[in-house]
Amino acid sequence: MKKLFGTNGVRGVVNEDMNIDFALRLSKAIGTWLGEGTVAIGTDTRLSNHMLKSSVASGLMACGCDVIDIGEVPTPALQMYTREKADLGIGITASHNPPRFNGIKCVDGDGTELVRWKEEEIEKIYFTLEFKTVDWKSVGRLSSDDGIESYNQAVLANVDKDLIKKAKLKVVVDCANGVGTYSTPAILRELGCRVITLNAQPDGTFPGHESEPTERNLRDLISMVKETDADLGIANDGDADRAIFIDENGRFLHGDRTLTLVAKNEVEKHGGGTVVTPVSSSSSVKDVVEEEGGELVYTAVGSPIVAREMIERKAIFGGEENGGLIFSDHQYCRDAAMTAAKVVELVADKGSLSSLVDSLPQYSLDKRGLKCRNELKERLMEELKSFYNECDYDDTDGLKIYYDDGWVLIRPSGTEPKVRIYSEAKDKNRAEALGDKHLGQVEKILSRLI
Repeated sequence: MKKLFGTNGVRGVVNEDMNIDFALRLSKAIGTWLGEGTVAIGTDTRLSNHMLKSSVASGLMACGCDVIDIGEVPTPALQMYTREKADLGIGITASHNPPRFNGIKCVDGDGTELVRWKEEEIEKIYFTLEFKTVDWKSVGRLSSDDGIESYNQAVLANVDKDLIKKAKLKVVVDCANGVGTYSTPAILRELGCRVITLNAQPDGTFPGHESEPTERNLRDLISMVKETDADLGIANDGDADRAIFIDENGRFLHGDRTLTLVAKNEVEKHGGGTVVTPVSSSSSVKDVVEEEGGELVYTAVGSPIVAREMIERKAIFGGEENGGLIFSDHQYCRDAAMTAAKVVELVADKGSLSSLVDSLPQYSLDKRGLKCRNELKERLMEELKSFYNECDYDDTDGLKIYYDDGWVLIRPSGTEPKVRIYSEAKDKNRAEALGDKHLGQVEKILSRLI
């Protein structure tokens, strides 16, 4: 069967593959699948949001669903609102993609992203055109509500406000002109931090920088942390479900550092417990979790997969190496504002961010990507598995090959026509050498397949 949904919903270029006809047809498929019920719709700050939201709302109401428009909100705020007040949520967002992109993603009634088998049921309706619209008396209604305030309060309730207020921390926050503008600065100010903001004006053209929080895109944040003698810097991505940090010295901290730091703290705080993370995560996570008496469980890449595994195993914490952390005592989804509050709490309690990170096991993680047409991905992975069949490997997601001094993960992207190659070792040069070697093998196989 044909596939629509990727790792995080359906994405495309606005008025090309992501157009109003597509949005209407997909929303009719979603409405037919759901039947009558209430659907919350939230968006990020992209210019095309109102256009796509109108089509999605119309398709849902044609199928008898009531629609609640909660406006521009962080994706985790939509997920919390859905869990509390709706049967389904729909986010109009393309997260960190460039502004010409937008997307549609579904949130289940429990606030988690929709599981794959439910997406497959929607895809079947979409491709067979078996829509079930209602008669004129039964069409759904449109209303609006605030999706921010209760979310902000829920984040504040999960940290020690008095402890943080006593520390009087200075924090620089880069909102990337996205929906983090509505949450992260306000939450940190409520916690008693002195907050300096960058790119805190919602703007779907992302004039400050591209919405992916990479080191290159965060040069202004790094400079501002240094110039203001701030205690730390925090960057959100476009839909504010991921957070990346800068320490007080202006050092960019990759997401695996934050994941390891918070995992260690959560297991220590709970006196053990299960932590869930994808196979792409650094070995440092495994080191600290097991050192603190916890258990680490690996999954395929993707926050919905991590969240579901956390629920099944009653895990205390989970997350990905891209800055998307999941706190089970809050909600089962990536949450940038909750991550920011937890890291600020850690700094207030245990000292500078640099000293906390430097105390962790040190590994070097190299990441790179290579263009690969979607129709070639399956054959590429089959040939790679055959080539490395005598190695110690894990095929939970793609192919993770273990060596005595490191590992390499080769996996097809779930959102782009790319194959991703992750390599890790204690030494940076070794990590890069592993990456070079396996990139060369991937290129060699692709050259035969094209």
